[in-house]
Amino acid sequence: MIKRGETRFNKEKILQGQGVDEPLSETGFKQAAAAGIFLKNVKFTHVFSSDLTRTKQTTCGILEKSKFCKDMAVKYDSRLRERKYGVAEGRALSELRAMAKAAGEECLMFTPPGGETLAQVKMRGKDFFEFLCQLILKEADEKGQFSQGAPSNSLETSLAKTFPLGKTCASACNSDSSAPGLAASVLVVSHGAYMRNLFDYLVTDLKCSLPASVSRSELVSVSPNTGISLFIVNFEEGREVQPTVQCVCMNLQEHLNGVTETC
Repeated sequence: MIKRGETRFNKEKILQGQGVDEPLSETGFKQAAAAGIFLKNVKFTHVFSSDLTRTKQTTCGILEKSKFCKDMAVKYDSRLRERKYGVAEGRALSELRAMAKAAGEECLMFTPPGGETLAQVKMRGKDFFEFLCQLILKEADEKGQFSQGAPSNSLETSLAKTFPLGKTCASACNSDSSAPGLAASVLVVSHGAYMRNLFDYLVTDLKCSLPASVSRSELVSVSPNTGISLFIVNFEEGREVQPTVQCVCMNLQEHLNGVTETC
């Protein structure tokens, strides 16, 4: 999962939410290209993006650099939109902080008039995650991936070229040759506050395991622009049980080392 690239309003610290559909800045396009180069060897089976302009442009910038997915169709989903900030959209972040202070609440927990509560954003994330899981399971059933032994390991191989999977993939995907490997590799491009709430659902509700490099404080931090997070989701054969989720990395940004901000 990737956060979209920078916009002009990011630099100016103006809230965008859903109502301000600002395009990427020059730096944002560079960030998207850098993320695409970093992910160029990863084979994706599905691509989903928020339907806002800044995420659409980020997704396009990533796929343009791909060796395998340049022409892949993107599914735009409104459930991946940023948190709605109501009357605070288009206004400075400092104004949101002032509103929260006047209401006697922490800024992170405060809901401006007309905005979404954190619980509502989390529910949107849960809804999308469950939809995605059901889609992958249905497609895997249709292809017979859960009954015909292991499919090609090309998805795992392409991920391993880019990410430090190690034992994580082996335990999550079942390295036993008679068991299914990865049924899908999904690219999702969304927004910072939305991703933070979705990650909270994965960790708090689904008990997602975290690598030692990820601290609990990182879970409440907003991802940097085009920060990359990788999760492996494993379903036991009896699917009534909740999936097992493992985080390989969160808010990875090493691909941005050579990207300079445009003044």
